[in-house]
Amino acid sequence: MTTDLPLSGVRVLELGNYIAAPTAGRLLADFGAEVIKVERPRTGDEVRNWRLYAGDTSMLYRTLNRNKSSVVLDLRTDAGRDAVLALVAQSDVVLENFRPGTLEKWGLGPDALEAANRDVVLVRVSAFGQTGPLAHRPGFAAVAEAMGGLRELVGEPDRPPSRTGVSIGDSIAGLYAAFGAMMGLFQRETRRGTDRPVHRRMDVALNEAVLSMMESLIPDHLAYGVERQRVGGRMEGIAPSNAYVCADGGSVVIAGNGDSIYGRFMEVIGRPELGTEPDLASNAGRWARRDELDAAIEAWTRSLPRADVLARLEEAGVPAGPIYAAPDIVADEQFRARDMIQYFDVDTGGDAPERVGFPGVVPVLDGTSVPVRSVGPDLGANTSEVLTGLLGYTDEQVAAAAGTETS
Repeated sequence: MTTDLPLSGVRVLELGNYIAAPTAGRLLADFGAEVIKVERPRTGDEVRNWRLYAGDTSMLYRTLNRNKSSVVLDLRTDAGRDAVLALVAQSDVVLENFRPGTLEKWGLGPDALEAANRDVVLVRVSAFGQTGPLAHRPGFAAVAEAMGGLRELVGEPDRPPSRTGVSIGDSIAGLYAAFGAMMGLFQRETRRGTDRPVHRRMDVALNEAVLSMMESLIPDHLAYGVERQRVGGRMEGIAPSNAYVCADGGSVVIAGNGDSIYGRFMEVIGRPELGTEPDLASNAGRWARRDELDAAIEAWTRSLPRADVLARLEEAGVPAGPIYAAPDIVADEQFRARDMIQYFDVDTGGDAPERVGFPGVVPVLDGTSVPVRSVGPDLGANTSEVLTGLLGYTDEQVAAAAGTETS
């Protein structure tokens, strides 16, 4: 199956850690790219210890670094840097997400990488980009989400801004980084032998990646003086669309805001008069009376168990769905039908490996998720294999590059 995937034959060298660049590497690996992840000696990527409940490698690391090889190299040494450049010479893409200037300090900046391989595509992810007054400032996704405008819109209006429960800024940047890698590869192939320019250096900033997802936040402000506010589970200017509690304590999200849907929705909840009022015919009018509409809807949802609420809405063609926690996702028939939870025997810190489910691959090809080949590897699991197989290193050279040689 691997040889038939869209990116089979592409080799990616991942120098990044944490979440953003590894997300890009994961996406490329999912579709067949050979991704060699370089980690520092002894500790490796810090994510190995994030949300670590037992054992020595977190499920977060196993998820973000699936389908990759782990190679330990000590970039503080000449031997480690030489190994990186030798791997660059045989790679199509380099991913990195160090603070700007770090690769250059190690002698592994863009010029050095391109000297090793003039065709390599370099994708750089950082907090604020490689240029500008904040370029060298450190920053994680939490800061990027705040400065990109997202944090101000998350949460209830009478409370301080909140955040989503995942590192969404990193993940968005990872998506852009993977897209940048594909653009570079596409240009490299389609413009080969022409005098058209090829962009081989892709610069992804976390704060800009978040900003790009903020829809019309900026033009609405500049055109109309609008400053968007937090509205909790709603979406500003769109109604009715919110989360509602049911009689059995379960919750649902209902999006009854389409003009043609709204009337049917009001029929379902037993309030047909709200569906025919002229000033509720458009989203603008419904938004002005959103509190009244939400109260009417929740009075109905609280009178029925969640399954009945969803069944009646489905019958009427009103978009709705349950609010899932992890156990619900694992049990869901739709996710199962498309192989979106895939199981592996994994070391969880106990006496024997346990069967653990991991998210499947998106987008789906030919009806079901692409099979995940392996979960994130143990630290340095592939060091010898990669360095001897690709570079022809001896055991002594492997030890020197990995920083494991003994005196």
